[in-house]
Amino acid sequence: MAVVTALLRFLSYLYHGLLALVLFALGAVLTIAGAGNSVRLDMLPWTGSTVVWVLLLSGIFGLITVILAVKGKVRPLFFLWALVVTIFMVKGYFLGGYRFSPGEFSTVAYLVLGAFVALFGAFVQLFEKPAR
Repeated sequence: MAVVTALLRFLSYLYHGLLALVLFALGAVLTIAGAGNSVRLDMLPWTGSTVVWVLLLSGIFGLITVILAVKGKVRPLFFLWALVVTIFMVKGYFLGGYRFSPGEFSTVAYLVLGAFVALFGAFVQLFEKPAR
């Protein structure tokens, strides 16, 4: 059982670490390019330059929470981050007005499935004994 929980924790850290890096990189590139008003991500509730700042700041926040969770500090914050990411993915892709392009559904389904697995891993890490 310890191996399964360790694997779930690792996958959770990896998933959210990569997601936060992508969010940060996308936000940084769009900020540097000054393309704030032309950005349109239909799965997110924000538009224009607001979405660029949300991407940038959420990427930074996600990286901080992953690093702190890996170090064994503020683990509930990492779980909250994973929960919010999963809620936004489900709401944005499946409960909102998002329209899938041909062949996109399976990719999004794997992404959301990964978010649920990572959420479970974030939940499991809440009960991990602190390292000495």
